[in-house]
Amino acid sequence: MELNNYKKTALYDEHLKRGGKIVEFGGYLLPVEYTGIANEHFSVRENVGMFDVSHMGEIFVTGEKASEFLNYVLTCNSLKQNEYRMQYGLLLYNNGTFVDDLMIYKYNNQKFLIVANASNTEKDYLWLCDCLSKYIKNNDLDIDDVKIENKSDLYGQIALQGPNAYKILNSLSNIDFNQIKMYDFIECEINGHMMIISRSGYTGGDGFEIYGFNKDIVNLFCLLNDNYNVTLCGLGCRDTLRFEGALPLYGHEISDQINPIMAGLNFACDYTKEFIGKESLLEYKQNQTKKLVGIELLDKGIARSEYEVLNKDEEVIGYITTGYMIPGYNNSLAMALIDINYSKINTEVFVRIRKKLAKAVVRDKKFMNKKYIK
Repeated sequence: MELNNYKKTALYDEHLKRGGKIVEFGGYLLPVEYTGIANEHFSVRENVGMFDVSHMGEIFVTGEKASEFLNYVLTCNSLKQNEYRMQYGLLLYNNGTFVDDLMIYKYNNQKFLIVANASNTEKDYLWLCDCLSKYIKNNDLDIDDVKIENKSDLYGQIALQGPNAYKILNSLSNIDFNQIKMYDFIECEINGHMMIISRSGYTGGDGFEIYGFNKDIVNLFCLLNDNYNVTLCGLGCRDTLRFEGALPLYGHEISDQINPIMAGLNFACDYTKEFIGKESLLEYKQNQTKKLVGIELLDKGIARSEYEVLNKDEEVIGYITTGYMIPGYNNSLAMALIDINYSKINTEVFVRIRKKLAKAVVRDKKFMNKKYIK
């Protein structure tokens, strides 16, 4: 692997020092694991684990008309969103398929932080800028009414995930982090530096995401690993955890070939307002063809991403988007995008694993009970 072809987060050197096994992901060099995927997975579920997620993008949208602009360009409703509250939103093309899925942090109607998927940050930024240019022209606004800034290179981010995460943050601050509800965020001083901290994550369980300037995140990462019982975690268990929580990943459950209705993310679309892609989604609702479902293998094997799903007549009806033998489970589970006519729970299907057809059954995507602090 030619290292010079990829980006490195500010924590790259620490990953090497502490035994991280490095792989490429989203154009970045990141650890896939430290002590093993299963160990890291269980550490997050039972105690606390820490991830480097500095590859995620940070795009700030500010100005007098920032809220109105985002309310049009995103599927969620930024006008109804409370201050210092996060919201899940979708950025769509005109045909209703995904540009990206995003987390939107609202400070007030004039200031928002948008967190984008790593591989999509530049694409999202350019799409937002293009949409803004048209929005300004169509609404006869001043160019200074909305400002979009990609500040991803300035920020590092770590995710502190697990049922004991709040206890560690409490010991570093005079704030009771257990009083912060899921999707709330604050700005406060941690380890002598101002940070943005949200009760959120990508594991289906409790935890926090912490943003700060690169050097401050490096210092905090080292402090947490050296002085607290925090398990270092890599991309491997991040994926098994998010999959267990049935959370979508761009390039798998969502893409520019999939729309929110197919992906089961229609809840993130507020149809009481206008947004880019709305008309296409309303049209698709009248003639739905595909649906994201859960799959459980009845035969041995693992249903991996892009494997074909077939019906009893051995006709291809879809494909696996993500599949794992999740640590602690007996059967291989998967999510699959299939013909809606076969999406009913308990429908028997088959997964092509190399040259073999493995028997499987359609099930719900509730692989675990999510443990959010509401």
